[in-house]
Amino acid sequence: MDYKNTLNLPRTAFPMKADLVVREPERLRRWQETRLYERIQQARAGGPLFVLHDGPPFANGDVHIGTALNKILKDFVLKYRTLRGYRAPYVPGWDCHGLPIEFKVVQERGRSGGSEDAAEIRRACEAYARRFVELQRRQFQRLGVLGDWERPYLTLDPAYEAEELRLFADLVEQGMVYRGKKPVYWSIPCRTALAEAEVEYQEHVSQSVYVKFPIVGRPGTYLLIWTTTPWTLPANLAVAYNSTFSYAVVRVDGEDYVLSAMLVNTVAAKCGWQHFQIVRHLDAGHLEQVEYQHPFCARTGRLYPGDAFVDNVTGTGFVHIAPGHGLEDYLLGLEHGLPVYSPVDDEGRFAWTDDLPREAQMPAELIGKSILERHGRSEANDAVLHELRVRKLLLHEENYRHSYPHCWRSKTPVIFRAMHQWFIRLDHVPAGSPPGTPTFRERALAEIEKVTWIPDWGKNRIAAAVKARPDWCISRQRAWGVPIPAFYDARGEPILDATVVRRAADLVERHGSNVWFEWPVERLWSEIRPPGWTGPEPAVKSTDTLDVWIDSGSSSRAVIARRPELRGSPLPFQCDMYLEGSDQHRGWFQSSLLLSLASQGAAPYRTVLTHGFMVDADREKISKSRQSQGGYEKPQTAEAYVRKWGADIVRLWVASQDFRSDIVVSEERLAKVAEIYRVLRNALRYQLSNLYDFDPDRHRVPDEALTGLDRWILDLFGRLEREVQAAYERYEFHVVYQKVSQFVAVELSAVYHDIIKDRLYTDPADSPRRRSTQTALWRMVRDLCCMLSPILAFTADEAWELIPGRPAGSVHEQVWEPTRLERSAEEVEVWENLFRLRDRLLPELERARQAKVIGKALEARLILCGEDPLFVCARAHADAFRELMNVSQVEFRPEPGRDGPVEVVHATGEKCERCWHWEPDVGRHADHPTLCGRCVEAVRTAAAHAGGTA
Repeated sequence: MDYKNTLNLPRTAFPMKADLVVREPERLRRWQETRLYERIQQARAGGPLFVLHDGPPFANGDVHIGTALNKILKDFVLKYRTLRGYRAPYVPGWDCHGLPIEFKVVQERGRSGGSEDAAEIRRACEAYARRFVELQRRQFQRLGVLGDWERPYLTLDPAYEAEELRLFADLVEQGMVYRGKKPVYWSIPCRTALAEAEVEYQEHVSQSVYVKFPIVGRPGTYLLIWTTTPWTLPANLAVAYNSTFSYAVVRVDGEDYVLSAMLVNTVAAKCGWQHFQIVRHLDAGHLEQVEYQHPFCARTGRLYPGDAFVDNVTGTGFVHIAPGHGLEDYLLGLEHGLPVYSPVDDEGRFAWTDDLPREAQMPAELIGKSILERHGRSEANDAVLHELRVRKLLLHEENYRHSYPHCWRSKTPVIFRAMHQWFIRLDHVPAGSPPGTPTFRERALAEIEKVTWIPDWGKNRIAAAVKARPDWCISRQRAWGVPIPAFYDARGEPILDATVVRRAADLVERHGSNVWFEWPVERLWSEIRPPGWTGPEPAVKSTDTLDVWIDSGSSSRAVIARRPELRGSPLPFQCDMYLEGSDQHRGWFQSSLLLSLASQGAAPYRTVLTHGFMVDADREKISKSRQSQGGYEKPQTAEAYVRKWGADIVRLWVASQDFRSDIVVSEERLAKVAEIYRVLRNALRYQLSNLYDFDPDRHRVPDEALTGLDRWILDLFGRLEREVQAAYERYEFHVVYQKVSQFVAVELSAVYHDIIKDRLYTDPADSPRRRSTQTALWRMVRDLCCMLSPILAFTADEAWELIPGRPAGSVHEQVWEPTRLERSAEEVEVWENLFRLRDRLLPELERARQAKVIGKALEARLILCGEDPLFVCARAHADAFRELMNVSQVEFRPEPGRDGPVEVVHATGEKCERCWHWEPDVGRHADHPTLCGRCVEAVRTAAAHAGGTA
């Protein structure tokens, strides 16, 4: 008889080879065809609401691996909340306006001879954005992210744009929006102002110079200033000093230089002064009377205290002031009534302006020189240095390496340039407010304290950004964006009225924002002119668009307030969570906070979760914008990784990372995670394959009747579930990964699964011991699928379908209630002792194997001598202990006073052909002479159930 056919050998349709790249798209299609997301929302209709509002990725290019990480983290949060019974809708969105798209479209149109008409550019930009929305939608779905993908929010939708303008109208009505001339970040290649969040700081080498400013009335005496932006010298109108410093007059080769006494030696070393003499010291009282001659322009300037920014760390203790080219310069100039002079045009070239008389402006030789650097130098800097050399006023020149702001799109250094722009006033106090009323900035800082920040350092980061930021420049000189509904009268005075903006919003909702660029000013005004309007009549319309951070920052109001399934807070559009990269403390977190505070008086979020940057194996930051610049060959699109590994391995890699720090992505790390995936998959397969004949309705064993080993594993598994649940609650997905993978690899696969093979395979199919173990396996595989489903979205669902007696539907529709099995303290102690003794004896078995006493463990007979407390415990539970050791025989020899000796000898009897145990009763059964008594009973029982004989 072939006894192999009498074994309860495992069988399952759950394959060992995952083949994720092939199987996942098939499952995804099934989810879409059966409308899984909608089914989940219907099933949770009565549950508590949890809303995670999606920060919109930019609609250009393939989904970057960093963007994929962000989407997967959000999916972890939402799938876990759904598992716990919450109604957790997810409305994905896209940021569709802005410079990167327009930059790309204008380049393409330029190559193909397209016109520069704003309306045509906008139509091309919209087509470009929608194309990438469709591409990215498919790529996000392929990652296993569930959501309302058929009804996402797009910032280019007319309804969204209209709501954004209504929020803007609230700001206008409160008096927070003004038009002014002040320095802003200006990108020369992109020809537009930039927001602070659109600026990246990079290491840069600047031409730094020490320049002599002649003092009026004192021939041969000079103020010595230092600057890293020589091109700003034509705009110099003053010099700042620190009133707390002591200044020195230093004589060198017959000339006198005034500079900070603390910096004399440093400057002397840099300028190569071999012999110098300090003639006298000066204080603030001397300096405030000084007038100087501009080095090469026909005008003079005075000195003013600037204690807040003039330091003794670098330079000379004097700072040249150009109110049109720096915020501190602007504020000092404002204080002293200086013109906001910025002799630079939109192309970044020197130009004459109306701020000063023509004769007081720069020499004609400088006009038209470009500030834009090429290969580390610029025409403007070189021209200025030439003027200084000709007049013998350039004392020293050197390269200076420092962190300098760059345009996020063109990657070129930005300039600070004063020009008329629209701003939001950060220190706004409503008109008529009593003394002591907090400013808008102070209210924002107070609101930050009410939010939960994860990690908690996020609070300090956003607070520092809000404290330090200047008024928000919200206008852009670009076509692809939401228009600012402003007009200008015949004298050029701006017309910005809240009622006009709201009527413009209604017009945009009906026709889309292209009407602003396509309709003439007369038609626009006739449509949106408020009844009874008594203000000035417009002559021209504004061509500026709103900063894209206004676009995305309005999303809470434009999405949450307009989608009934997302509204649950007493506030009109507050949600539970925002989750983005840590760079968004300067970006979306901040813009959303400020706009929500202005509109609804509170933050748009209760919790903010942030993750680190994506870096490669060399710890070098990788980004979508960097990849788009070319010359970066490492694969960084999510699709490249998914095509090679499958989405679940990418998701498991995301879970393995402590996202609070920078996240390393590399092929090596994914390969290691793939090994862990195989361990998890094999564990699921093992459990499913041993449940092929298990019906929980008929075979399930109650807790009190389970074997001690099964109770032991279910108790450990229940503890694991509680720990994993707590980690999910804390958003510590790397802890989930660590605890589950450790438990599955060690307690489950290496111990429990290995021990129970004998009872599963060789016991009678319907034996109490086998049904007990199947009950434990059934309970664990069911909960393990739930536990893993937020992370292994496809695999857990695949395994779920094969669980006998499972609830209907997908694993993602289930509610996860952790296993609970109570054990007495006495039972816990017994099993701790048994495993403690097992750990002590396994090395003895290994030594016996090496000594050729035994081959496999089943050939062993353990002899335990004496009254060691662990031996006594094992003797009381001899069958359980023998099974733990996976040996054929254990003999106990109580010998008082002789505790501890252990012998490993070869088992007595013969080897059973069916179970491979060595037993004395093999050969005693005539009908089955090669079987032990236990296997004879199993074979006879199986035959009786089959209606035959054995």
